[in-house]
Amino acid sequence: MCHWISMCAFVFSPLQSDTQKRKSCISCTRLSTEPSSWCGFMTSFFRMKNVKILHLPLLFVFVHPCFAQADFAPYFYDNGPYSYNGNMALFSLSEDTAVGTQIYCLNGTDPEGQEVRYGLSFDPGSKEYFRVDPISGNITLVEQLDREKQDSVDVLVSITDGQSKVVERVTIFVMDANDEKPEFLNMPAIIDVLETTGSGSSIYKVEAVDKDTGSGGSVTFFLQNPQSTLFAMDRHSGVLRIKSGEMLDYEKTKTHFVTVIARDGGGDFNGKEQFMSSSATLTINVIDTQDTSPIFIGTPYFGYVYEISEPGSEIFNVVAKDGDAGNPNPILYSFDDGDDGVFRINKTSGCITLLTLPMYLKREIFNIKVKASEVSPEGRLMDYEVTTVVIRVVDLNNNPPTFYGENGPQNMFELTMYEHPPEGEILRGLKITVNDSDQGANAKFNLKLIGPGRMLRVVPQTVLNEAQVTILVEDSAAMDYEKHHVLTYKLLAVEIDTPERFSATADIVIHLLDTNDNAPKFSSDYYIARIPENSPGGSNVVSVTATDPDSGPWGEVKYSIYGSGADLFLIQPVSGIIYTQPWASLDAEVRSKYNFYVKAEDAEGKYSLAEVFVTVLDLNDHPPAFNDNFLEKTMVIGAPVKIQAVDDDAEVPNNVIEYAIMKAEPDNNIFDIDADTGEIMLKSYIKSMAIIQNITKQRDCTWSLVVQARDRGQPSFSTTAVIKIDITEATQLNGGPLGSFLMQNRNKPLQILGMLAGVISLMVIVTVIISTATFMRNKKSNRILPNRRVRRRARKQQTWNFKNPFKTPETAGEKFRVEEEELESEVIVENVNYNNNVTNVVRHWPLPPCAPSLPPPPPLYIPGERQWAVPTVSATVAPKPRKKPFMNRQDTVNLALVSELKMKLEQKRMLKH
Repeated sequence: MCHWISMCAFVFSPLQSDTQKRKSCISCTRLSTEPSSWCGFMTSFFRMKNVKILHLPLLFVFVHPCFAQADFAPYFYDNGPYSYNGNMALFSLSEDTAVGTQIYCLNGTDPEGQEVRYGLSFDPGSKEYFRVDPISGNITLVEQLDREKQDSVDVLVSITDGQSKVVERVTIFVMDANDEKPEFLNMPAIIDVLETTGSGSSIYKVEAVDKDTGSGGSVTFFLQNPQSTLFAMDRHSGVLRIKSGEMLDYEKTKTHFVTVIARDGGGDFNGKEQFMSSSATLTINVIDTQDTSPIFIGTPYFGYVYEISEPGSEIFNVVAKDGDAGNPNPILYSFDDGDDGVFRINKTSGCITLLTLPMYLKREIFNIKVKASEVSPEGRLMDYEVTTVVIRVVDLNNNPPTFYGENGPQNMFELTMYEHPPEGEILRGLKITVNDSDQGANAKFNLKLIGPGRMLRVVPQTVLNEAQVTILVEDSAAMDYEKHHVLTYKLLAVEIDTPERFSATADIVIHLLDTNDNAPKFSSDYYIARIPENSPGGSNVVSVTATDPDSGPWGEVKYSIYGSGADLFLIQPVSGIIYTQPWASLDAEVRSKYNFYVKAEDAEGKYSLAEVFVTVLDLNDHPPAFNDNFLEKTMVIGAPVKIQAVDDDAEVPNNVIEYAIMKAEPDNNIFDIDADTGEIMLKSYIKSMAIIQNITKQRDCTWSLVVQARDRGQPSFSTTAVIKIDITEATQLNGGPLGSFLMQNRNKPLQILGMLAGVISLMVIVTVIISTATFMRNKKSNRILPNRRVRRRARKQQTWNFKNPFKTPETAGEKFRVEEEELESEVIVENVNYNNNVTNVVRHWPLPPCAPSLPPPPPLYIPGERQWAVPTVSATVAPKPRKKPFMNRQDTVNLALVSELKMKLEQKRMLKH
């Protein structure tokens, strides 16, 4: 029976967040066991009635199971403000985060375990800075943040399981990064400062702000190039002052340009600490004040009174101005001393005039003191300055310099001479005098010679009144007839100390005569010619050209040739055409390069040389040739047979040979030939003699080939040869690779001898290397002695070899043994060179045979007699050195073999007895 549907609405406070509301709703279902909670009581009650709960935004709806099944809303995890996953509550983000960065991950769940989807939205009209992946919840920054424009972003995040959706509003705080430069508030600016402003005074305060926060928003001030300026900046307040001990001076600098730098305190930007700065220019105009006395312009002052001057004549004009140029005062001029009452000065213009005739002047030089005073606007005299004006009474300069020849005044002088005169030579054909009729300084002048280059110079260079003019040769090489037939100069006389600077000129014309001063010169240092071989005698090879710039017979050139390569050539003496001897026959195969010298000589024997290189061009005039037109070869299957033809032409492609098989018997399709090398080989499918016999149906494997050798010249020549080839298999040859090699090269004895000589040489080299290595190793030891000593020892020292003196040897073998011992015991061998890779005593042990043989029959055993032993070398070894001698491996093997042989002989003797 169905129960009545009961509903209960829980109204939440509007101050609660969506998260708190969600938690309150969930607590109603999960804390139903708490009897003290009204929600818990209601939840328990409905659960007892088998009623399920549905969540709505503002109320709970309890629905009887007959009408609906319970659906709990999904919810976000709240992981706190320092987490990067959850619901973004209290999440903050730096404004320098790069666009495209994943900044957060929404994380939530559904109580029923349903798959959830995430969403993200913004208020209408707001800029959308983020984008969310609905499945993973990853939030990506899609727009660049700027804290200075917007310091927080409101975002609606949502989570849904497909039936229920939870939406929460979160605020994302944009954190500051040091991305803003300081901004000046009152810069750039122009200010005016009086030049009398005291040092240390404040003249301006710079203001700047930085929109960043923290250290990035603090601003400090600096001056660019503070050492070179008169100003100082307080880094914190921005106050600009005049440096202590410095003063402004309008007369030195009217305007100062000061660059101020504002820099922030630095901060993080993109993970690195960054300092940002701005600069602006402050223009400081210095205002002038009356603190400078007048200044005379153009000092020192010099004036002249001439003999024709009249009273009232202007002698000189002084000029002065106020030193305070920004606000100048008028100037008043006056004489202070030295005028003697014969001169007057204009008070306002500074013009000095003569008051009397020059004849009444009592001094030649007047030093007049002139005062320039400032006049204030009130008419009061202020600062003043005094200067000296030097006035000199001089004669009138009314005569210019004049040049004279032998017949009076003259303004042109001519001379004819040979080219290249000696340097320092005087041009004696020129007789020139210069004169100035004035007196004193008016008669002093300079002489200058103006013309092409520095070939000539004039002496003297300074003249007072009159002098004889001398012209000397300075550059002989430049006076060249081939460059200048005529040289024209200007002789200039200019007064030095006169205001008029009178001057005079005279023309000097020099006609040069030619000499033979040049050798013929070829158009090139070398000539390259090419001529085909077999050219007929008298063929032109090359034309050479040489020129001689001299005139007349000195400029005529004759040619001749000489040198080791000139035997086949002649030259026309006048035209310079080189041609072959009438009987000459050029052959590139005999000689293709000729070089010789050609000589160009003038009438007096001056000459020059050039080198001629003649190349004889090769023609295809030799056909290829085999050593023999009938050749016999033996071919091993798998190995080629090589033939060779020679073309005597000198150059490619005339001597490049191509090979081809023209005919082969008994079968024409069994061989191939390398067109370049001449190697003849079997077709690739022929691997054995059986295949050849199947093709030819014959057991005889002898072929006759007609091979053609053709060159690549134009026209092309060819020749043929018959090659008889015996084919055999490599397995039929005895002796292994050596036998195969000898069989293949049986027709080439020189190649076989060369191979044998190479093998022998290799063995000799290896032996020398081993001997050298052994010698070098032994040389390192300090025990090497230079010789081997053989020392005799008396027979009485044979104490260890006893015999019975009363017993006569019964067998010849025993007698032979004793005599051998006595014979050998007389010699003692002492090896002094212990480090010479040999044993101390030379032992002649027989090598062990391949099959052991019986020793000679031993003598009969006689009681009391010494047992028979294997004969050994009877010798006495010299005292050994403290260090044991080195024994190589061969010595050890020999000792082992001797010991083994001795043991076997003893065993056989015991068996017989």
